[in-house]
Amino acid sequence: MPIDSCPHTFRALANEMLPADMTRMRRAMSSPLNMLDFGTRGIGPKTILKKLDKQEDFSGCYVLLDGGVPVYVGISRSIVARLESHMKGADYYTATLAYRMAVVDFPHKLTANEAMKDAEFMRLFSAKRDLLRTFQVAFIEMHDPITMCLFEVYCAMELDTATWNSFRTH
Repeated sequence: MPIDSCPHTFRALANEMLPADMTRMRRAMSSPLNMLDFGTRGIGPKTILKKLDKQEDFSGCYVLLDGGVPVYVGISRSIVARLESHMKGADYYTATLAYRMAVVDFPHKLTANEAMKDAEFMRLFSAKRDLLRTFQVAFIEMHDPITMCLFEVYCAMELDTATWNSFRTH
């Protein structure tokens, strides 16, 4: 029985769909966009979507690249909005990657909300968010949520982004 109306069997996903999506992602990675485009003050999702020749935001998978090297894989039902939140987010929930990166330089036992009130942590968080502005991004549009979830893990493993990707549940 299909989960969430996924049109594919697991075998088809594993043997055909995910490898084909990886080929599409590698093609997208060959001409990535600058993350700065998603975080420039005064430029919002509508402007970015117009630049991408899209009418509305879309679901899919994205890869952040640092100097062409894949460092993080994510998925979202709203790719443009999610990339913008990586750049402009102000807390753990909206700028999760910047938060994780800051924790490496500021290990703590604080809650995420407490850490965001600490001046030194906020300085590091802002610096990591600024670092993300120097990255590039590649993405592919995906519509099926099951395929998208499985592909995020597949892609992260294939691209070896274990430093920043984690799939531990809370």
